[in-house]
Formats: sequence, structure tokens, C-alpha cells
Amino acid sequence: MKRVGFVLKVRADRLEEYRARHRAVWPEMLEALRRNGWHNYSLFLRDDGLLFGYFETPESFQAALDGMAREEVNARWQDAMAPFFEGLGGGHADEGMLELEQVFHLD
Repeated sequence: MKRVGFVLKVRADRLEEYRARHRAVWPEMLEALRRNGWHNYSLFLRDDGLLFGYFETPESFQAALDGMAREEVNARWQDAMAPFFEGLGGGHADEGMLELEQVFHLD
């Protein structure tokens, strides 16, 4: 499994709504993530809006993104979530995720 970490920035004025949306992720979105190799997926949000995401996938970050890009539910979810993010010019978060380099892992 490849471990993937990424960062995004959530707008400070939308933090509470962002949290609420993630307490109620659409079941069809959850299934699409699983189907496309997003395992052990977690999001961590700092009070200033820094968002750290982590997941494990059998292939690569790009393969996981490409799989989700083929899912109709992902397009709807990304459209709904686009206003929550800074620095993406209204674009989709899955097109602006900055992958982090893994520099250590304790087995």
C-alpha cells in the first residue's frame, strides 16, 4: 500500500460547515472512494483552516485521483465543496491537493 498525505486550505469562515458536511458524507461518495482504492482515509483540520489528508491506496495517488475522476458522484461532491477552499480559484479540491513527501514511517 502506498501512503499518501496531502494538504489544502479551508476558508476560515467556512470551518464549521466544512466539519458538518464531513459528518454526513454521502453514502454513494463513500462507496466510490472505497471502490477506487481510498483506504484508511482521514482528514485533519486545524483552526486556521489548514487541512491535512491521509489515505492508503494499492496503486498511486494519481491512480486514486483518476479513479475518482470517473465517478459521477465525485463531480457532484467536488462542485458542492469547491466554495470551502482557498487558493483554488473556485476549482475542485481534488485538482489542487498538494501531495506531501513521506520522510519517515514507523513500521
